[in-house]
Amino acid sequence: MIAPTGPAGSGRRAPHPISRPSSFQPSIFWPKTEMQTLFYATGDFDRRADRREDQIWLRERLRDPSSRLYPLWHMRHLIAHEVGSGHGLGVPRAMALDARQHADLVARAETIILLGVDGEVAHFALDLSSLDEQSAATLGEFQELRAIGALMPQREGALLAYARGLAYWHQRHRYCGTCGAPTEVKAAGHQRQCTDQACSTVQFPRTDPAVIMRVTCGNRILMARQAMWPQGMHSVLAGFVEPGESLEDAVIREVLEEVGVRVRNVRYFASQPWPFPASLMLGFTAEADDETLHLQDGEIEEARWMTRLDLLNSPEDATFRLPRTDSISRRLIEDWLRL
Repeated sequence: MIAPTGPAGSGRRAPHPISRPSSFQPSIFWPKTEMQTLFYATGDFDRRADRREDQIWLRERLRDPSSRLYPLWHMRHLIAHEVGSGHGLGVPRAMALDARQHADLVARAETIILLGVDGEVAHFALDLSSLDEQSAATLGEFQELRAIGALMPQREGALLAYARGLAYWHQRHRYCGTCGAPTEVKAAGHQRQCTDQACSTVQFPRTDPAVIMRVTCGNRILMARQAMWPQGMHSVLAGFVEPGESLEDAVIREVLEEVGVRVRNVRYFASQPWPFPASLMLGFTAEADDETLHLQDGEIEEARWMTRLDLLNSPEDATFRLPRTDSISRRLIEDWLRL
């Protein structure tokens, strides 16, 4: 997997999921509907875009004891662990605070973001990065979503991913890209506007599109790894979409750049928000006519063609392991195992 370099030579790397040690248990008997539900997608959650500029409604919701606040501190989330029947910390859960009881946090938040509503309950994210470490610690334990997301209830993980994506965007757009003046939060955290009245440029949240593709040739799938990944980690190919190309063009170009293989029959599979830091992973399948590999650009350390039996017998150790279970890369692979 390589990020496109182009004339500017940006060298960005597509935000590919990193695996963790575990026994490989492919969910090859999942119903098709479940296979299409990916981690970190908010699904039918009502984002209430119509209320983002309704200041009266927002103030009322922030005083409503039923409203839930999800704190972030330096891109980490407030997490509680359910006590399980066995040993260990138990399942990580998103820790939501009562809005009325924590009015002081609302007042101290760098950014307040309306995430949406679930039934009649409003959900907000609070960026509390201005708090010192000691003050943040009084609230509880803040953890990286990337480290625990796969272990969380899927709906909670999706809500935190949504909050993280917006918080990351806010932290990197504090100044106007047109004139350099400071920007301020608008539309309940879904816009930023330049404070220079002569400019007043409005910015909207952005996400970086990246294609991720399952390439097959006959009854074999292409698996590859980068040297920077954990030992044994293998996955499908991925890369950022360049300006001026379609998603299908990006798939064809990336595979050719990375392993020297030309592909055809490019088909859309599914998409997944991947806010690590700010990407939308667009999954595709493609077919290769030739299995000859040429690792041309130095990004790929190893690539190989593998059968279903090879993957089902994966040792999940330093010699070979598959991507993490919450990633679209893993889903692309498991879907192929079901065919």
